[in-house]
Amino acid sequence: MSRYYRYRLPPWCREWLLVIERCLLPICIVQLIRTLFFPTTLDVFLLGLFIGVYVSFYLKWI
Repeated sequence: MSRYYRYRLPPWCREWLLVIERCLLPICIVQLIRTLFFPTTLDVFLLGLFIGVYVSFYLKWI
């Protein structure tokens, strides 16, 4: 089984991955501030999800 290779995707999909990758850090920061002031279960879950996706982009898993 071959390793996931980002450049095999169609151009429109690669463009969306780049947009998501660029926008994820500001979204994580806003969600962290929101979670610190108004902690709900949904906020904590979303923050964990956003951080997990950000880490997977950072480690080149996606």
